[in-house]
Amino acid sequence: MHIEEVLREVSLVRRAGSVVDVSSIEYDSRKVAPGSLFVAMQGGTTDGNRFSTAAIERGAVAVVTDATAAFDEITGKFPHIPVAEVQHGRRALAMLAANFHEHPEQKLVLSGVTGTNGKTTTAFLLDAMLNSTGRRTVLVGTIEYHVAGIVLESPHTTPESRDLLELFVRGLCLGATEAVMEVSSHALEQGRVWSMPFDVAIFTNLTRDHLDYHGTMDAYFAAKRMLFDGANGPAPRVAVINIEDPYGAELAIKAREAGSTIFSYGLKVGEFRAEDVQMSAAGMEFTLVTPMGSAAIETRLTGKVNVYNLLAASAAAYARGLTLDEIAEGAAALQCVPGRFQTVKAGQPFTVVVDYAHTDDALRNLIMLAREFVKPANGRVITLFGCGGDRDRTKRPLMGRAAGEGSDFVVLTSDNPRSEAPEAILRDVLPGLESTGVKFIAEVDRAKAIQIAIEQAKPGDIVLLAGKGHEKTQTLRDSVIPFDDAEIAASTIRALAQTGAKR
Repeated sequence: MHIEEVLREVSLVRRAGSVVDVSSIEYDSRKVAPGSLFVAMQGGTTDGNRFSTAAIERGAVAVVTDATAAFDEITGKFPHIPVAEVQHGRRALAMLAANFHEHPEQKLVLSGVTGTNGKTTTAFLLDAMLNSTGRRTVLVGTIEYHVAGIVLESPHTTPESRDLLELFVRGLCLGATEAVMEVSSHALEQGRVWSMPFDVAIFTNLTRDHLDYHGTMDAYFAAKRMLFDGANGPAPRVAVINIEDPYGAELAIKAREAGSTIFSYGLKVGEFRAEDVQMSAAGMEFTLVTPMGSAAIETRLTGKVNVYNLLAASAAAYARGLTLDEIAEGAAALQCVPGRFQTVKAGQPFTVVVDYAHTDDALRNLIMLAREFVKPANGRVITLFGCGGDRDRTKRPLMGRAAGEGSDFVVLTSDNPRSEAPEAILRDVLPGLESTGVKFIAEVDRAKAIQIAIEQAKPGDIVLLAGKGHEKTQTLRDSVIPFDDAEIAASTIRALAQTGAKR
């Protein structure tokens, strides 16, 4: 494609060099091939402008940079290379890639889900509802990506715009007509979904998380709000909002001012509500009440949080043209969401659950749900959890308190310590945990900690392995090692059973 077409409507600070044809758009210099246009962006941990020379040496025929010094350096060293300077690298990347791929984001109908908790389950539910009517979709989120039924690895909840648009192109080639996305606060603030036209936007809730990046709750909320108030691009046609969340009412006002139609939801308040909720460990059923009538919902998911997720997905599905009967069929079709209240069955007389809960609010909700299902009545809730390294330290004692207040026994351990010392992370958690008076054990080795938790369990108890959910690795200071909570729990149960049988 001619560079003039690639640069169409991209706001440039200045430009130098001749015109060329471009064969790809790349922001990673290692992926540059002859004919590529290299987008050099300043990031949080590294500056892509440092790799402009490497990209040119690999065959890049043009560079777009967000740094004045880099522009001057490239024009001085490589006067034959076309260079353009932009103010915002990631926003430019989104527009360049959209132009290059002839705007696949405008050929799919986009639904975006944002919030602290519930994004993944809500996205899976909406995707299942759309698929149950025969629509082909692209699903983008934390656990995995789906492209018209093909499952791909998910390196990021919301990928860089160039990679996202490439997924859309693949989906269109396979007959997809819709895309359902988790949209993270990082992605909104950084411009990874810049100017994308969301038809439906969903807000699940907002609780403390990612303050290591955003700094304050106000800044965190401001990032989420961009999906609804027109700051990211066109305001959504329909905004589906949890009106029972403290931030929901304000968001509904902003979205309405931006021109969106509001579909509110909640357990008791909102246009989409749940009545006669019947819940068990195997699933639940309730009556979905809407302005258009009611429908009986049956699902294998369970728990109050999943009632909210089902309401959100149902409202979004209705906005996308599904009938109430089709919504009910789609809700029943979803078997499970990996790593979300996922049970581990290895012949043990107690329940083991793997869940992604990694905020104090999510952990508290998980423990409350487990408390409802312990059998017999004197069954215990045993909670294993940790806190991620290089992330918001202020939530660590809050998670300790959440675990201690709801559990009968707690095992404190590691959860992706990254560059931090695991022992230091545990020390940050201890004040909150110790303040509750709960019995606990601290063990930095997560595999050993899982064994401790399982050894504590008796018939009727529930063991919660919280924090990692669907993840298959543990990130340490110098390496990333294979680690699957569900597999380790199952193998531990079998090994303990064999040991007991030998005795």
